[in-house]
This record gives sequence, structure tokens and C-alpha cells, in this order.
Amino acid sequence: MILHSAFDLLAVATAVGIFYFLSLPLSSVGQPWRLHPSYVSFAALGMMAGALAAGTGNLLLSGFNEIGKSVVGGLAGTILAVEILKRRLGITGSTGLRFAAPLAAAIAVGRVGCFFAGMEDRTYGTATDLPWGHDFGDGVSRHPVQLYEAIAMTLFLVVFLAMLRRGYRVAVSAGFYLFVGVYAAQRFLWEFIKPYGTVIGPFNLFHLICLGLLAYAWSYGRAELRYG
Repeated sequence: MILHSAFDLLAVATAVGIFYFLSLPLSSVGQPWRLHPSYVSFAALGMMAGALAAGTGNLLLSGFNEIGKSVVGGLAGTILAVEILKRRLGITGSTGLRFAAPLAAAIAVGRVGCFFAGMEDRTYGTATDLPWGHDFGDGVSRHPVQLYEAIAMTLFLVVFLAMLRRGYRVAVSAGFYLFVGVYAAQRFLWEFIKPYGTVIGPFNLFHLICLGLLAYAWSYGRAELRYG
């Protein structure tokens, strides 16, 4: 767990570093946290509530009587809280572009920490005979889904930064929704090879959250490209 915590800190440092020092054409985005004094508070509370609710709920559904936390739940909670605040303030445009690249980087680094955490983290995959299967400590070769997600988000980050630099409208205008959509899509796929309890058919709680995030990214992203 010490190594996991170290990677969590590294993930935060990576996100902060990209946020402050990466040279990107984001001057038109402004500083969203200045929209309202409660912007950061809303986002932080939403993230914590979403992460704990989704993580703990999923563990309970999977037969573990433990407190958990979840990246996808934290993202969903943050989005919900900020969108509620934006609705109260009458803001319709995207305010999240500055956070897309840092979040992708933080997730990529943080998932490597989850991989090293072993069985305790409850983020391992189902059994597999593939040559890159990994024994997390229970004698079973499993899908290293943490690394799948880290690789997916690293690839997204590389492509996304290139799109920003070249001024692609889908990245510059709707970049946050693009990040949410890609994250939710790849996460949805990995959930099929995780040993979590299901809610509806083959879908677990995280599947359902991902579907909600995909719907959000599609609808809000289209609106941003059409009217933004």
C-alpha cells in the first residue's frame, strides 16, 4: 500500500505539472474556478461523494463489506456537482477543458499504483490464460486491467495533446467531453473482465455509471460543437 500511495502522490504531481506548465492554446478557456467562489468546493465534494458512494456500493454488490473509492464514481460526482452549480449560475458552456489532460495523466499514473497494490486494491481482473496475465497474490493469473486502463489513457493523452496543438475544434471546444467519452468507453469495456457483482444482466454498477457518462459526453459535446 505504501507503493500505491506513492503512485497516488505521483499522479497528483503529474496532473499539477501538466496543468501549470504544459504550453497549450487554452487562453480562451479562462480560469473556471473563478466563475464562482464555490466552484472548487462543489467539484471537490462531488468527487469525494461520488468516489465513496460508487466504490463502496460496488464492493458491497461484490460481496465485500468494505469502504471503497472509485475513479469513475469520483468523475461522475464531480460532473454532477459542477453541472448543478453551472445551472444555478446560468452557465451553459464547457468549463472543463483545462482539466482534461491533467485528469488523463493522473489516471494513467494512478492505475500503475493500483497494479502494484495487488489484491488489496480490488481492481484486479478476472482469470486469464493470456501470456501477460499477472498473479496479484492469490495464485491466479489475472487480467492486469489497471495497466490496460493506464495504456488507454496514455494513448488518449498523446492524441489529445496533438489535437489541441493543431487546433482541432472537437478538442479545443469540446475537449472535456471528449475526455469523458473516451474514459467512459474504455472503462466500460474493462468492466467485463473484472470479478464484480452485477446489477442488471452482465452489467455491474460501474457499467451503468459509464453509460451515464457516455450519454453526458455525447449530448453535451454535441451541444458545445453546435452552439459553442
